[in-house]
Amino acid sequence: MNLTKTRIYLTGLAMSTAVIMSSSMAHSENLPIVFVHGDSDTSALWITQMWRFESNGYAADKMFALDLAHPGAPQDNTKKEDNRSTTKDAATALGAVVDRALKSTGAAKVALVGNSRGCSTIRNYVKNFGGAAKVAKMVMTGCVYNGVFNFPGAAEGSEYNASGTFLKTLNAGVIIPDGVQVSTIRSDKFDLYNQPMGDFIGMAGKPIGGNYTGPELKGAMNHMIPNVDHRETAFSPEAFSLIYEAVTGSKPKTTEIAAEKAVALNGKVSGWANERPTNMPLVGAKVSVYKTDPATGKRMGDAVHEKTIGENGQWGPFDGVSDATYEFVVSADGHPTTHIYRSPFPRSSSFVNLRLYPLEGDALKAKNSLGMMRPRGYYGARQDKIEFDGKTAKGLIDHDVPANWKVFSNSDSVVSVTGSFNGEKITGQTWPVAGHAAWLELTY
Repeated sequence: MNLTKTRIYLTGLAMSTAVIMSSSMAHSENLPIVFVHGDSDTSALWITQMWRFESNGYAADKMFALDLAHPGAPQDNTKKEDNRSTTKDAATALGAVVDRALKSTGAAKVALVGNSRGCSTIRNYVKNFGGAAKVAKMVMTGCVYNGVFNFPGAAEGSEYNASGTFLKTLNAGVIIPDGVQVSTIRSDKFDLYNQPMGDFIGMAGKPIGGNYTGPELKGAMNHMIPNVDHRETAFSPEAFSLIYEAVTGSKPKTTEIAAEKAVALNGKVSGWANERPTNMPLVGAKVSVYKTDPATGKRMGDAVHEKTIGENGQWGPFDGVSDATYEFVVSADGHPTTHIYRSPFPRSSSFVNLRLYPLEGDALKAKNSLGMMRPRGYYGARQDKIEFDGKTAKGLIDHDVPANWKVFSNSDSVVSVTGSFNGEKITGQTWPVAGHAAWLELTY
């Protein structure tokens, strides 16, 4: 598949302010939106779609996002597990965000937009936790509510088993609630969690009972986007067009992101526990932000922002500029000192979350390892152009369905490394110090 056309969509600073203001007034009565992330994910994944909504005049203060404290699902949905959330936990947390959105905006109902596990969370909340009276529209992408696998008589406690207790109950009876407009978005055949065979989930050569149309719902407005992966069903420009139309009833004027000159940035610092990422505040962590030379990744002077993380987990606020590149340095007990290099931020956001990951695999093999992660999509080994310093990245999984979201470049010395993915480029530096990790974090 050729995903090049789905990537970077930035407008120049010259976009007419009058157009934005006019569009904003036209959408002043729009529903508040609550975005719902998937398993082990974070609210930060929705940044680009929020920016696209804003670029079409949607008010930023009408957009909210769930950030599950413990975003991973347990092996058994009936049992408590450290740093895991049951389906009840997730639905209850979503209800709290919906209530906050309604109180903040004065609206009677919201629109819910979810990806992956977020679809099941949305449906569970609406069906079993009082959400039907508070929700006008549901837009669900890359869903797994028909099961990642279907194993009758086994793993019945798994929320991802189509024959398990949770999904059998969720899919019984009324599927589309009265008075709620429902839309779904799926890939044609590149969603690794909706496959007939288990090659991409550690069950190579084993039929698992899944199928490409798994994310669809009978009675919903079902959409299919060719050549997108599991996450791109939610975070690609094509997905935005469908989400926007489902929420507003009209097509967007643009899928591009209108840049602001000055940007206000903030977000949460979180880490890792029990072999999963957590969205709990990493209290006591220290954050330093440096402006960097976009060509070399080298720091341009002293830190432009520093903060020790408190109980709310926030590392900002930080006032930056939209054409600058930044290095975020985060240090915390029990985690590697992490250097995160980012592309310029075209717009403001309070969802610039900083996550710390343990050193493992390739990152442990060389002191100067530098990784490139793609949170809003996967890498397709054969079709995507993924390079370090102009050379094809190594270590990619060689199959047709994108399934891995990080690649590594190793060097024997302190060097600048430019990583690129289908046109987006980030340059950072390796850090040959024990206990340090360096990441290039893609935006698109």
